[in-house]
Amino acid sequence: MSRYTGAKCRQCRREGLKLFLKGERCNTHKCSITRREYPPGMHLWRRGKVSEYAIHLREKQKMKRYYGILEREFRNIFARALRQKGNTGENLVKLLERRLDHALVLSGLASSHAQARQLVTHGHIMIGHRRVSKPSYRVSAGEVIRANKREKSQKEVKEILEITREREVPAWLQVDREALEVNVLRLPEREEIGVPAQEQLVVEFASR
Repeated sequence: MSRYTGAKCRQCRREGLKLFLKGERCNTHKCSITRREYPPGMHLWRRGKVSEYAIHLREKQKMKRYYGILEREFRNIFARALRQKGNTGENLVKLLERRLDHALVLSGLASSHAQARQLVTHGHIMIGHRRVSKPSYRVSAGEVIRANKREKSQKEVKEILEITREREVPAWLQVDREALEVNVLRLPEREEIGVPAQEQLVVEFASR
């Protein structure tokens, strides 16, 4: 195993959740979380009480890594969620779930967030009949995500769909594997979103 691959596996164990940094490997018995559920290193468990600050910070870091975003981008999305009416935590999760790169991962058009961002920035993905170059684009109900009609794009997306064919697609998305399209039937509901973090703790931390 290369140092780069090993670092990815260690990061998953350190966070204690599957980050899908290795794509479909995370769905197999080879996943580092499945094989070793404890953090890397000699000292497996650290004694002592974890502070409230550390608990809140960890939840925020989980959410950021689950969606594959950096701090500045997270702050911008949180500010938008704060301005919206309703529960801020629920708004935050829904905004993150609607990101184009995440929708590609959910639908199987990408095996990881890194691959999804690469597909978008390289012009392989279109919304309707227009090319979108921003992974942070928020999909809306009624939109169609499709592979670019270029031969290279079609081939690449077909290969990815073959790899991710066993992936379970949420009810708010509908995948047409023949047409290489994903229909956004509606916006996601909170109970359909499986983010491994407590959004209320994230909101409390980010509101400091």
